[in-house]
Amino acid sequence: MPVYEFFCPTCRKKSSFLTMSPSSPFEPKCSSCGSTDVARVISTFAYHKSINTIHEESGEPSMFPSPDYYKDPRNIGRWVEKKFQDMNMELPSEIQQKIQAAREGELPEPVKDLQSASPDASYH
Repeated sequence: MPVYEFFCPTCRKKSSFLTMSPSSPFEPKCSSCGSTDVARVISTFAYHKSINTIHEESGEPSMFPSPDYYKDPRNIGRWVEKKFQDMNMELPSEIQQKIQAAREGELPEPVKDLQSASPDASYH
Protein backbone atom coordinates (compact mmCIF):
# COMPACT_ATOMS: atom_id res chain seq x y z
CA MET A 1 0.00 0.00 0.00
CA PRO A 2 1.85 3.08 -1.18
CA VAL A 3 1.74 6.45 0.53
CA TYR A 4 1.78 9.49 -1.75
CA GLU A 5 2.56 13.00 -0.57
CA PHE A 6 1.32 16.24 -2.10
CA PHE A 7 2.22 19.88 -1.45
CA CYS A 8 -0.45 22.58 -1.44
CA PRO A 9 0.84 25.95 -2.70
CA THR A 10 -2.27 27.68 -1.32
CA CYS A 11 -1.67 26.93 2.38
CA ARG A 12 1.89 25.57 2.06
CA LYS A 13 1.06 22.29 3.82
CA LYS A 14 1.95 18.74 2.86
CA SER A 15 -0.70 16.00 2.81
CA SER A 16 -0.16 12.22 2.77
CA PHE A 17 -2.48 9.72 1.10
CA LEU A 18 -2.48 5.97 1.69
CA THR A 19 -3.81 4.04 -1.29
CA MET A 20 -4.81 0.40 -1.57
CA SER A 21 -2.60 -0.15 -4.63
CA PRO A 22 -0.57 1.96 -7.06
CA SER A 23 -3.35 1.61 -9.65
CA SER A 24 -6.14 2.75 -7.31
CA PRO A 25 -7.64 6.01 -8.59
CA PHE A 26 -7.88 8.86 -6.11
CA GLU A 27 -8.37 12.60 -6.25
CA PRO A 28 -5.78 14.24 -4.00
CA LYS A 29 -6.82 17.36 -2.17
CA CYS A 30 -5.19 19.28 0.63
CA SER A 31 -6.14 17.93 4.03
CA SER A 32 -5.75 21.43 5.54
CA CYS A 33 -7.59 23.77 3.16
CA GLY A 34 -9.32 21.33 0.78
CA SER A 35 -7.68 22.71 -2.37
CA THR A 36 -7.34 20.31 -5.31
CA ASP A 37 -4.44 22.38 -6.69
CA VAL A 38 -1.74 20.16 -5.17
CA ALA A 39 1.59 18.94 -6.53
CA ARG A 40 3.07 15.52 -5.87
CA VAL A 41 6.36 15.61 -3.97
CA ILE A 42 9.03 13.01 -3.37
CA SER A 43 8.40 11.36 -0.03
CA THR A 44 11.05 11.16 2.64
CA PHE A 45 12.34 7.78 3.65
CA ALA A 46 14.20 6.24 6.54
CA TYR A 47 17.56 4.55 6.27
CA HIS A 48 18.48 2.35 9.19
CA LYS A 49 22.15 1.66 9.77
CA SER A 50 23.36 -1.61 11.20
CA ILE A 51 24.70 -1.65 14.73
CA ASN A 52 28.16 -2.39 13.32
CA THR A 53 28.00 0.69 11.09
CA ILE A 54 26.88 2.85 14.03
CA HIS A 55 29.76 1.59 16.14
CA GLU A 56 32.28 2.11 13.33
CA GLU A 57 31.07 5.67 12.72
CA SER A 58 30.93 6.51 16.43
CA GLY A 59 34.41 5.23 17.13
CA GLU A 60 35.61 3.32 20.13
CA PRO A 61 33.83 3.97 23.42
CA SER A 62 35.86 6.08 25.82
CA MET A 63 35.53 7.41 29.34
CA PHE A 64 34.87 10.95 27.99
CA PRO A 65 33.12 10.70 24.59
CA SER A 66 32.21 13.69 22.45
CA PRO A 67 28.80 15.28 23.14
CA ASP A 68 27.47 13.80 19.88
CA TYR A 69 28.42 10.24 20.86
CA TYR A 70 25.18 9.56 22.73
CA LYS A 71 22.88 11.17 20.17
CA ASP A 72 22.49 7.58 19.00
CA PRO A 73 21.08 5.62 21.97
CA ARG A 74 22.70 2.44 20.66
CA ASN A 75 25.97 3.80 22.09
CA ILE A 76 24.59 3.82 25.65
CA GLY A 77 26.54 1.35 27.77
CA ARG A 78 29.19 0.57 25.14
CA TRP A 79 32.03 1.70 27.44
CA VAL A 80 30.83 -0.63 30.23
CA GLU A 81 30.37 -3.51 27.78
CA LYS A 82 33.87 -2.92 26.38
CA LYS A 83 35.48 -2.84 29.85
CA PHE A 84 33.88 -6.15 30.83
CA GLN A 85 34.94 -7.66 27.49
CA ASP A 86 38.52 -6.38 27.94
CA MET A 87 38.65 -8.12 31.33
CA ASN A 88 37.19 -11.35 29.87
CA MET A 89 34.26 -11.05 32.26
CA GLU A 90 30.61 -11.58 31.54
CA LEU A 91 28.43 -8.52 32.03
CA PRO A 92 25.79 -9.30 34.70
CA SER A 93 22.34 -9.82 33.19
CA GLU A 94 20.84 -7.09 35.41
CA ILE A 95 23.29 -4.56 33.93
CA GLN A 96 22.63 -5.85 30.40
CA GLN A 97 18.90 -5.35 30.96
CA LYS A 98 19.39 -1.79 32.25
CA ILE A 99 21.61 -0.88 29.29
CA GLN A 100 19.09 -2.31 26.83
CA ALA A 101 16.22 -0.48 28.57
CA ALA A 102 18.20 2.79 28.37
CA ARG A 103 18.82 2.21 24.65
CA GLU A 104 15.06 1.84 24.22
CA GLY A 105 14.36 5.07 26.12
CA GLU A 106 13.61 3.75 29.62
CA LEU A 107 15.58 5.83 32.10
CA PRO A 108 16.84 4.34 35.38
CA GLU A 109 14.97 5.56 38.49
CA PRO A 110 17.76 7.89 39.78
CA VAL A 111 17.87 9.67 36.40
CA LYS A 112 14.07 10.00 36.32
CA ASP A 113 14.27 11.79 39.68
CA LEU A 114 16.69 14.33 38.22
CA GLN A 115 14.27 15.23 35.41
CA SER A 116 11.81 16.77 37.86
CA ALA A 117 14.47 18.78 39.73
CA SER A 118 14.72 22.46 39.03
CA PRO A 119 17.90 23.53 37.23
CA ASP A 120 18.89 25.87 40.06
CA ALA A 121 18.27 23.38 42.88
CA SER A 122 21.19 22.82 45.21
CA TYR A 123 22.23 19.32 46.14
CA HIS A 124 23.66 18.55 49.56
